[in-house]
Amino acid sequence: MKPTITLEYCPKCGWLLRSAWMAQELLTTFTDDVHGVLLHPAEFSGRFSVRIEDKVIFDRKVEGRFPEIKELKQLVRDVVNPEKDLGHSDRK
Repeated sequence: MKPTITLEYCPKCGWLLRSAWMAQELLTTFTDDVHGVLLHPAEFSGRFSVRIEDKVIFDRKVEGRFPEIKELKQLVRDVVNPEKDLGHSDRK
């Protein structure tokens, strides 16, 4: 079964639009590799995290920032399809 990516975001902080854009980017890139992307409003203020099933791959509070989309795609790829070429997202 293909994994589901969950983007947990703070609705009070206005991060829905950013999360929806990231979900769109992930769905476009990983169409054949994931079951879907779930947008989940956080219960606690300031939260933004990305999980694949039960594994947290990015947490804004830990990192002190939001992920760049290139970085997020690489983190997701490393879990769902390590052999996948991300094209320009893999280049420095």
